[in-house]
Amino acid sequence: MESIVNTVNAWVWSPALVYLCLGAGLFLSLKGGFLQLRHLKHMWQLLFQPKDTVTGVSSFQALSMTLAGRVGTGNIAGVATAITFGGPGAVFWMWMVAFLGASSSFVESTLGQIYKEKINGEYRGGPAFYIERGLGVKWFAWLFAIVTIFACGLFLPGVQSNAIAVSMENAFGITPAISAAVVAALLSFIIFGGVKRIAAFTALVVPFMAQAYVIVALVIVFMHVDMLADILKLIVSSAFGMDAGFGAILGMAVSWGVKRGIYSNEAGQGTGPHASSAASVSHPVKQGLVQAFSVYVDTLLVCSATAFMILITGSYNVVGPDNNHIFEGLKNVATGPAYTQAAVESLMPGFGQAFVAIALFFFAFTTILAYFYIAETNVAYLNRKLKMPTLYFLLKFLFLCATVFGAIKTAELAWAIGDIGVGLMAWLNVIAILLMHKQAFVSLKDYEKQKSIGLDPVFHPEALGIKNATYWTGGRAEEIRDRERRKLEQGSREDLEGNVLNV
Repeated sequence: MESIVNTVNAWVWSPALVYLCLGAGLFLSLKGGFLQLRHLKHMWQLLFQPKDTVTGVSSFQALSMTLAGRVGTGNIAGVATAITFGGPGAVFWMWMVAFLGASSSFVESTLGQIYKEKINGEYRGGPAFYIERGLGVKWFAWLFAIVTIFACGLFLPGVQSNAIAVSMENAFGITPAISAAVVAALLSFIIFGGVKRIAAFTALVVPFMAQAYVIVALVIVFMHVDMLADILKLIVSSAFGMDAGFGAILGMAVSWGVKRGIYSNEAGQGTGPHASSAASVSHPVKQGLVQAFSVYVDTLLVCSATAFMILITGSYNVVGPDNNHIFEGLKNVATGPAYTQAAVESLMPGFGQAFVAIALFFFAFTTILAYFYIAETNVAYLNRKLKMPTLYFLLKFLFLCATVFGAIKTAELAWAIGDIGVGLMAWLNVIAILLMHKQAFVSLKDYEKQKSIGLDPVFHPEALGIKNATYWTGGRAEEIRDRERRKLEQGSREDLEGNVLNV
């Protein structure tokens, strides 16, 4: 089985996919005038606007749901793996994927908003929806939906549960079987609560765990601030083959940096639009910009925190294509979360391993939840025609089985299976957003024009020549905006009344 999985993985993650992802990010960045820089301040402002309807979730909740999928084991174990097989230079290419990928994330998330639907009282959207409505190619849409159900429902959960099991065993001596049982029990409770429970849970957990993790990383960096300049120089020089020690693996640095960068921030992979489509906003570009910002949070913040901790403390190994050690900082330690645990433990004895294990539990567990939501959304897409309610139960059952299976299997097999899922989704979605990018950038120009004259932008697809965006027809954007204004005015009156009573 491992031989078959590795063969398929090598085919899916050929150099063609690496160059496709980098090329698409650069092309979309140029087409959008590097919107990821121009609108950085506005992205931050949009995070905190409240939701516009009772049905949807807020922009911050949608961001948290997306980060739940993006901030996961890839930020800890994935960074360690990238450094092991690509050297320190892989970190640079992870940064490059994040910067360019922010534009890819904007396009896919904006398209998700444009072509979303309301199914069973909840907003649903994603690549399958915009491929069918925007491209008009139903078989392509169904192919993406089926691939995503397998990828997020069967292939990817095991990577996260495996990382939980490994880190818990390293820190507390808990056997993988017990970790698998605990994760399955918690997961069973939450996935029966629907999208709002997932949104509420992730909005509470994700910001807290990310902040705590970054704070610990900053403490470690400040403790070794004199080494920071050398580490940055090592990352950049290794990325371009200029370092004597790591120059021989330049191709591996690019390949593993892009591979793990996409796995971590998921820009262009097609997962982000599912959560972003659940947000209730008056213009799709609002959520597109929020989701572009999430790529920065994931890679430039959380992944960088992991990379600096590992590189500063020397708690990593680098191996060449022939499996010979180019650099060996740890002996008898398997590639993965153990690297980060060793790095933090070396500076904070008795605390480091446990802290990373707990952080990884929350990172990975919320990612598992996000995977379920994505898989469920694509089941909902297919079920519009199939009308088979039992598919939801079957998904939940198989999802739980895949989570348990991954926890008790080897990390190498779990990662290889997960990489196949990520790669297949990326192939299909990157092609789709390249074919459909015009709709996203037409919407961006419309948004910028309305903002420039002081308006709160509203979306009218028919005025922009965008067809089949049925959710937005009939003055929907004005209804959302007016409802939100009334809610804000009511909140202001209540605040004023409260202040008068206090006086």
